[in-house]
Amino acid sequence: MKIALVSPYDTGHPGGVFEHIGHLRGEFARAGHDVTVLAPRGRKGGLEVREGFYGIGRTVPIPANGSTVRVTFDVTLYNAVKTLLRREQFDVIHLHEPLIPVLPYLVLLNSRAVNVGTFHAYRASSPWYTAFKPYMTFMMSRLDARIAVSEPARDFVSGYFHGPYDIIPNGIDIARFREIEPFPWADDGIPRILFVGRYNEPRKGFKYLLRAMPYVHQQFPEARLVVVGGGKRDKFEGLMERYGVRNVDFVGLASPQALPRYYASCDLFCAPSISGESFGIVLLEAMASGRPVVAGDIPGYRSVMTSGKEGLLVPPKDQHALALAIVRVLADAQLRARMTMAGRTTAGRYDWPEIAARVLSVYDRASRSAAPSPLAGVL
Repeated sequence: MKIALVSPYDTGHPGGVFEHIGHLRGEFARAGHDVTVLAPRGRKGGLEVREGFYGIGRTVPIPANGSTVRVTFDVTLYNAVKTLLRREQFDVIHLHEPLIPVLPYLVLLNSRAVNVGTFHAYRASSPWYTAFKPYMTFMMSRLDARIAVSEPARDFVSGYFHGPYDIIPNGIDIARFREIEPFPWADDGIPRILFVGRYNEPRKGFKYLLRAMPYVHQQFPEARLVVVGGGKRDKFEGLMERYGVRNVDFVGLASPQALPRYYASCDLFCAPSISGESFGIVLLEAMASGRPVVAGDIPGYRSVMTSGKEGLLVPPKDQHALALAIVRVLADAQLRARMTMAGRTTAGRYDWPEIAARVLSVYDRASRSAAPSPLAGVL
């Protein structure tokens, strides 16, 4: 099968969507399929052609869901997209976030293939969807199948665009996080709490974890918070001084090889997010690593874990509840052992080969039911 995976986001700024695409590409290729990725080119405009990749259009940064995404608005490449689709003759075109401008639109308007869309995002509402619903409804009509990565993601998009959605979650590479050697410093007996993510983003709730640390230190004076990810540490210096926060190790971005070692080197994982998460990849990574989880009780995280089973969910923005949950897990070795076992079982259901097989089954069903579009090649 000849498959195109389409991302609206710049590949030069990796995120969850592009990691998802990369894993699907790898699994599909291992299964013998011919896979090409289409995505915005980055700072340079025009069209870039490489083996298995088309870079299409210059990107601009725009705020989205408490973060910043980089997408292209270069509609001048309409004919270039039309030409490459006619030349490649894909069997299936799988568009991730198909309603994000503008590359998915250029593809959908020119596609003669079976079109599948995956919806990753979750938020309370979308002024963008409201304002452009008539045009987006037309774009949705070009999809032969729809996938959402979680029930919250499905509920969000289906609130604007009704129809059937298959729920196929994000996956993780289970083997990458198992039987990993900790860093040497992890042998000192000091309890460590791990945070992974872009801690500058308010939706990650990092400031509430910082505020929780003094309460944790009342029971575990030597406990340390290990912060892995991008952000500006000086943004939090005032908060840390005001609340007397200490024992925080900002280690910056971790390489793909180093990240599993950070999970293996800490006693529990904390994701104090307050909103905007459609799924919990980092929670699954922690579970696969055999680490209990303390996380914000938000819909995206509830779709991945059950409080009291793989870890504990706490009310968002509540540093006291966060601290109590952390202390409870650190203080109870038997509880940690039960959560570790349950977490590894849960994570095992999200291994990428299983997820890719489910996506391929959607392709197969859509291929059998799709009718040729009378609009393809006319617009």
